Amino acid sequence: MTFPATDAAVHVRAPGKINLFMRVGAAGDDGYHDVATAYQAVSLYEDVRAWSDDEFSVAFSGSVDTAHLPTDASNLAIRAAKLLARHAGVPGGVRLEIEKHVPIAGGMGGGSADAAATLVACDALWGTALPKEELHALAASLGADVPFALTGGTAIGTGRGDRLSPALATGSFHWVLVVADHGLSTPAVYGELDHRREAGLEPDWRDGRHGVRAGLDSPTVDAAVLQALRAGDPRQLAPALHNDLQSASLALDPGLADVLALGEQQGALAGLVSGSGPTVAMLVDDANAAIELQVALSASGRHALHVHGPVHGARVLAY
Repeated sequence: MTFPATDAAVHVRAPGKINLFMRVGAAGDDGYHDVATAYQAVSLYEDVRAWSDDEFSVAFSGSVDTAHLPTDASNLAIRAAKLLARHAGVPGGVRLEIEKHVPIAGGMGGGSADAAATLVACDALWGTALPKEELHALAASLGADVPFALTGGTAIGTGRGDRLSPALATGSFHWVLVVADHGLSTPAVYGELDHRREAGLEPDWRDGRHGVRAGLDSPTVDAAVLQALRAGDPRQLAPALHNDLQSASLALDPGLADVLALGEQQGALAGLVSGSGPTVAMLVDDANAAIELQVALSASGRHALHVHGPVHGARVLAY
């Protein structure tokens, strides 16, 4: 098969995400955990531009410090491009330029957004025109959060987070993100959760009768979350926010507790650590409340951003 070549760049934008609910099952024999999570894509984006080239390369810019990101074959975007090329039989490579705004190792899926955007960009650049199902399968092989970065919106993720079911969310939800100047290792956070469970430190780990929390091997998203999303009501959603990983993230980064307390003192309806952290997401009533909270948190020396969701997943903006 031959593929059309173009000298123009393909520009794809993909969103970061918040895990507004997350239950984590027990570690399996392979060390991985089944999860049940409610994802929401939010208006903090990664921009990927792709040009046809003989080799595979990536360069970074943006509002976050990218100095320590790998640019070799271990980079997730490079892996995504090579995977698509192998799958579709595309000769040659791609030059990628990625403008990053999602915190690195921040629990918001920035690397996954890069991978999803790269799949969409290369598919358009090379004219492979893969069906959505094939792109999704490729995305799932790259990482648990990559399929959601493709689809965006609001969705329930099960398995390792890559089995997606759309969730109806009406209206728009407004969040204030408090971004840390450092990252947290996702494997380290999961490892800390396992340690805390084994040590009996998790408040809902032992129930006194059955030894292990009911449903640990088959986690589900609470119905209250789905009802609040359907209602488009942040005040209904606030008490339903939950993240099993939060206690582990707080144990590894105790300063996050101060951020959560400060946000609620300054008017947030509720806050939680997103994914494995350390980004903290504060839910507010509306855009005006978000601006007020952002100003208050910024005045306290925090790096605060106002975002809204749900937003679209990875999509081509221009050639």
